[in-house]
Amino acid sequence: MTQDEVVTAIKDIIAQIAPDEDLSSLEMDVRLREQIELDSMDFLDIVMELRKLYGVQVPEKDYMELATLGGCVKYLHPLLEKKSLHCAQRA
Repeated sequence: MTQDEVVTAIKDIIAQIAPDEDLSSLEMDVRLREQIELDSMDFLDIVMELRKLYGVQVPEKDYMELATLGGCVKYLHPLLEKKSLHCAQRA
């Protein structure tokens, strides 16, 4: 997976969890929770989807690494480099 595909994967997961949010203008270096409505349960859902779709385990101590979209890419790209992008099917 390329870095752009990691961004797509994260946005796709967020779109499933917060379907009413506009993700088109997410900034890479601003905390996700400052840009869209995500609570702590939503964040845990993102982590669980990463595990379910990609087999990626994110330890609780690393959760802050995923605070921004850029942080997600930096943290997840090495873990997802050899994986394929799974896009959720939307209704």
